[in-house]
Amino acid sequence: MRMRQLPFLLAGLALSLPACAASSDQWKLPVHVKKLDNGLTVVVSEDHSSPTVGVSVVYHVGMRLEPRNRTGFAHLFEHLMFQGTPNAPKGVFDRTITGGGGNNNGSTRPDFTNYIETAPVSSIEPILWLEADRMKTLDFNPATLKNQQDVVKEEIRVNVKNQPYGAFSWIDISQLAFQKWENNHDGYGSFEDLEGASLDDVRAFHRDYYGPNNAVLAIAGDLTPAQGFALAQKYFGAIAARPTPKPSDFSEGLNTQEKRIEQSDALAQVPAVAAGWKVPARASRDQAPMAMLAELLAGGDASLLYQGLVKGREIALNVSGGFGLTGPFEYDGPTLFTVTGLYKPNGSADAMLAAMDEEIGKIAKNGVDAATLKRVKTRMLASWNNRLENFLSRADTLAKLQTLWGDADVVNKVPGWIDGVTSGDIQRVAAIYLVPANRTVIDRRPAARTPASPAAPTPANAAATAPAPAGKPATPAAGTPPAGTKQ
Repeated sequence: MRMRQLPFLLAGLALSLPACAASSDQWKLPVHVKKLDNGLTVVVSEDHSSPTVGVSVVYHVGMRLEPRNRTGFAHLFEHLMFQGTPNAPKGVFDRTITGGGGNNNGSTRPDFTNYIETAPVSSIEPILWLEADRMKTLDFNPATLKNQQDVVKEEIRVNVKNQPYGAFSWIDISQLAFQKWENNHDGYGSFEDLEGASLDDVRAFHRDYYGPNNAVLAIAGDLTPAQGFALAQKYFGAIAARPTPKPSDFSEGLNTQEKRIEQSDALAQVPAVAAGWKVPARASRDQAPMAMLAELLAGGDASLLYQGLVKGREIALNVSGGFGLTGPFEYDGPTLFTVTGLYKPNGSADAMLAAMDEEIGKIAKNGVDAATLKRVKTRMLASWNNRLENFLSRADTLAKLQTLWGDADVVNKVPGWIDGVTSGDIQRVAAIYLVPANRTVIDRRPAARTPASPAAPTPANAAATAPAPAGKPATPAAGTPPAGTKQ
């Protein structure tokens, strides 16, 4: 995410995920998909409820696919995409969109990088021109590269190094949980690797991963599919496809032995624990039940862990959970469900984990009662549909799903998958995935405060207590300031 001044085509889905007939009153989004001759996939969702549009361009490259010894390179490149092209120098992109009443941003995730804009529909053509222009090439120059290397490093300082707890719940825990470099390196980036990126690296990255055949363009809002496809052809159709490197095999199985470390934190006031479990693969029959189990355990103040650890036992100060930097349906490789909680200074990580295990064990043994199951489903479905009301969020969701699943219409299938989850499904995934052997734990504790040194005696006291050298009176040294005075 920029600081401001800051396919696989899903096969056999019906066989792998729970089948559930859509209810007659289910909101079905209009989803129209077309692939251009150069490989760019275009998704349009028509909605005339507002004279605005949301646009998302998602490239199928993220932290997992960045070059070795260039940690944070995908993130660095996301920043470079806003630094201008030969046709639209630095600043033109932002001024054009914000000047038309819109806004824009971008972010980097393990499996994709996305660029998003929202604006009045009258601005759709300038937006598409700008996106196509930076898909063709960028203004590669040493000054811009150095500037953005410094910007990313400052972002790391602000968001990680100078924050209590930093990113221990998604960077540190992934480094410990996963075996393969693609999954366990610091995608935010080390300073050494960021500084090592060259202009040739940048050019090669754009050439290899930012071609139309490695991208999805989604438009949601006040235009028809025919209009959207025609505009995509007009602005992107002439961009040539480019070869994309074959990704390495970054698949991993579940862990078979708990991994656990302790860390100290100079900025933390109270201790914290992060516990992460590897989750089912995308498109697994267990994916939707795992999403619901995560919501049940750590989805807000009504969740079992909040009620059990914060309200009930009163051993935790707060509890939250999530799937790293993504959502439960927006990942394409090994991912963790991580629960993070601050706990009281007189408590322990062992007590936190034991309490989590107790709540998880109840589900693994007894499942979920009907009322709780209905409540969690209602909350998840409301959240899913609410996010799609916004055109920007809708376009971005469609582009991500098309990129990761090869099927943007997954947006209309997720509600059925959620609704089809049974108590037995949740019971099963709790017993398979949320077990100590598949768990990675970081216990982050405040760094021990160095006790203050005893105050040096004042000259007067020193004179009174220190023995005088033989033959001389005990007198203070001339010019010695009073204790505590700044010189």
